[in-house]
This record gives sequence, C-alpha cells and structure tokens, in this order.
Amino acid sequence: MPDAARAWPKKTRDLHNHHFDSTVWNDFAFRDDDIVVATYGKSGTTWTQQIIAQLLFENADEMPVAEMSPWLDLRLPPAPVKLAALEAQTHRRFIKTHLPVDALVYSPRAKYLYVGRDGRDIVWSLYNHHANANRLWYEALNDTPGRVGPPIAPPPADIRQYFLEWLDGDGYPFWPFWENVGSWWAIRGLPNLMLVHFDELKRDLPGAMRRIAAFLDVPVDEARFPTQVAHCSFDWMKQHAARSTPLGGVFWDGGAETFIHKGQNGRWREVLTAEDCRRYEAMAEARLGADCAAWLRGGPQAQG
Repeated sequence: MPDAARAWPKKTRDLHNHHFDSTVWNDFAFRDDDIVVATYGKSGTTWTQQIIAQLLFENADEMPVAEMSPWLDLRLPPAPVKLAALEAQTHRRFIKTHLPVDALVYSPRAKYLYVGRDGRDIVWSLYNHHANANRLWYEALNDTPGRVGPPIAPPPADIRQYFLEWLDGDGYPFWPFWENVGSWWAIRGLPNLMLVHFDELKRDLPGAMRRIAAFLDVPVDEARFPTQVAHCSFDWMKQHAARSTPLGGVFWDGGAETFIHKGQNGRWREVLTAEDCRRYEAMAEARLGADCAAWLRGGPQAQG
C-alpha cells in the first residue's frame, strides 16, 4: 500500500504521571532517518540502544549512549532542553519512549523498534530498579514541578507482593502494561515497525543484530561485527555501565552497575506460586489475545 494511502496511527491522548509528560511529542521535529526504541520498560531498552549505537557509529565505545538517546517522554529534563539537544544532533538520531502508540506522534519518516518481554521478568528487573533507587531519584520524580498524580513511593520488601500489586494495578506504581504491549502489537504490520523480543536477543544476539541492521538499512561491517556483538554482551555492558546508564547511574545505590543488573529471565519461577502464574497468563491472553500473549512469553517472531 502506498504510504500516502496508509492509515498511520494518530496521537489521541496525553499521559502524565511522576515519570511521563507525553506532550513533548507534539513539538518533536522528525527527520527521515530517525529511530525510535519503544518498550514498556525493563524489556531490553538499554540493550537495544547499545546495539543501535554499535551498528551506527565506529567510535560507539566512547559515546555516552544514554545522553545521545534520551527518553523523550520523561518529564526531566524539561522538554525544551531535550528538544534543543536533539535538534542539535547531526548524526542519525535514536530516541527512547515508554508510551503506548496512541500517546505519541507516530511518523512515517521514522523507524520504530518495539522490544517485548514477559511481564514477570519485567517486574523482577523493575523491582531492582525501584528498590535501589536513592533519594535523588525520588526527589527528581516527586518534587520537581510538573508531576501529575500521586508521588511514587518506595516498594514493599516482598517481591511477590510487588508483583501482585503490579499485576492487580496494571503496572502499578508505574504505568499500564497491557495497553502498552497491545497498542504496538496491533500495528505490527506497518512497514516501519519491527518487533524484537528480549529472549531473541538472549538466544541469538548476532542474528538479532543482523535483523535489526537490515531493518534500519545499516550495512553490516563484517570486519567489525564480532567486536560489535561482543560489546553488546551483558558482561561488556556491565563493565562499561556508566556509558549507557542515565546520568551515569547517580539515581541508584551502587551506581550504573545496579541499573545494568542481571539480564536474566525466570527469576520469578522460585517465588511466584502456580496460581500466581495462572492468573498472569490468563490475564495476558484476555487482554492481548492468544497470539500476542504467546509472543510476549518469548515465542516465535509473529510480525506481519
């Protein structure tokens, strides 16, 4: 279908909370080669940004990836600061978002990567992120002007309780989960969107990187590719965490090495009960449909 005749997604609402201010998308000026990395959060966002940086730039190892590739809809720093910084970039830009499709501006000019992960694995990573957040993190999210809604509070000590509150509250205390996944799944047939799964990156990182490079129209430099893959490994990223962690990790006890935590799946298996898992899986199928729920568990790529 010609692009002019295609029904592209439209922004129909804004999301505001302790993290989000989605109005920033209204003023973002797209370029033809922009890349947008979209996730719910803790799904492999930083990993995917690292992959893109390695594929795009010969000197990626020396670049502050988190600074170059900002979370656009985060309230901080203020929108004019982020927009000006992005406008000043002369390289191919790659931007991060945690919004559902209908809360951002979706442009035919950009390429979008949506990264999915089983919600149970997300929560285990999210708990580490939340439980190790320090005073600066809470002050930035709760006390700076522009917050809408209640502040975010420290998590409970029990990670199972944390998961059940997240499940019963549909993403509590962050943002809704099912609508995020479902909104991107619903447009998976668009030519400028590629679905990636966290498990795919773990199973076959070289293959996933080649697939991403092809989607982004980035030629693979075979001489450099083994090093690029090695520098997208968890161990390398953990050793160089400050380069890919927001503000070098100042918001977390333990710094950037806390933000780049374990990169593991299945840690919930020894904590959640069989009934907990049945509830999660039934909710996934009810909210997303069988095909999307299967993909979210880490099943075969189901795009198109």
